[in-house]
Amino acid sequence: MPASQVQKDRQSRFWELIIEGLSSSTACEALGVDRSQGYRWIKAASGRIPVPERPRSGRYLEQDDRLRIADLRITGAGVREIARELGRSPSTISRELRRNSRPNIGAYRPYAAQKRCDERARRPKSWRLDDPVLAAAVEERLVKNWSPEQISDDLARSFPDRPEMQVTHETIYQSLFVQGRGHPRADLYKHVRTGRAARRPRAQRFNPKGKIRDKILISERPAEAADRAIPGHWERDLIIGSASGSAIGTLVERTTRYVMLVHLPNGHSAENVRDGLVATIATLPTHLRRSFTWDQGTEMARHRDVTLAPDMAIYFCDPHSPWQRGSNENTNGLLRQYFPKGTDLNALGPERLLEVATELNQRPRKTLDGTTPAAALEKLLSNPPEPPVATTA
Repeated sequence: MPASQVQKDRQSRFWELIIEGLSSSTACEALGVDRSQGYRWIKAASGRIPVPERPRSGRYLEQDDRLRIADLRITGAGVREIARELGRSPSTISRELRRNSRPNIGAYRPYAAQKRCDERARRPKSWRLDDPVLAAAVEERLVKNWSPEQISDDLARSFPDRPEMQVTHETIYQSLFVQGRGHPRADLYKHVRTGRAARRPRAQRFNPKGKIRDKILISERPAEAADRAIPGHWERDLIIGSASGSAIGTLVERTTRYVMLVHLPNGHSAENVRDGLVATIATLPTHLRRSFTWDQGTEMARHRDVTLAPDMAIYFCDPHSPWQRGSNENTNGLLRQYFPKGTDLNALGPERLLEVATELNQRPRKTLDGTTPAAALEKLLSNPPEPPVATTA
């Protein structure tokens, strides 16, 4: 018998077992197929197969339980007394009363409570992004390379009185990662930072760096830089391209998360990095030139030249401690969406780098309460801090 026919017979038998009342996992085990295959059959059916309701687990309250709660409440019984009578946890009874008591009156309504419980248990549930208007709003922001969390926060701000236009970031991720969930286009996962169509666990990687002479460690960095209270303190790193021969320098201002990209057309030697940094820093106003925080890469061998040219202090992170430059690491992840690993970065001109940096700086950031880095920096430029008042002994 052809393999395709065998598969069809198994699928038909699978639905017979489901209609008989078996769970999906039990039916798969009886047929000798993987549970993921049963899940795919159910997903493909999209609710077309009539599956009878199975008895609810005994750990959930039933109609008789709710009627008993109502009777006990009428007699004046408290939460713990009702819990003892029903053999339940007091927290279960407390939650049930809180959810299903009439506002301002406090009367518990057992029949309405059971109806709501049945509605919550009904399957399949409607999917949030089946709404084409909400899906279009999400898609509009995804194609701008906004993250699902940024989209969720922006919709909540844009439609504060319209809950139907709000959605969690997890729902957006599921619509991208689970085939068939929701209305957005199937190719929109490419606009997520990782560019992947499925979640993958994070793997910890270490990249030993060379030794830097005369370095000042991050432990000596002033408190004003550590707590992001004063602007002008920057984090810096490199994004390496194909064959490790091409690179882009990245600068992130710690207070505003403003991004600047350094063009390095001649490679990332210590001299080229120094020249690129000095030229980029020269475009900044004086009150935004305070310090750099760097990793211990060998491209910073000429860090003393960088320090002297713009009069900025440079602090080096501890080895294998990328979280000490958290803003920069996050930005590098965003940039990989535009410059995937293996890209020849030498082929990119300064105009393209400016275009990407501008797009990142115009994204609203949750850490800035929905403000964009560009707007935050513009505010600093229009209202520079006053110089400290000199005091005499």
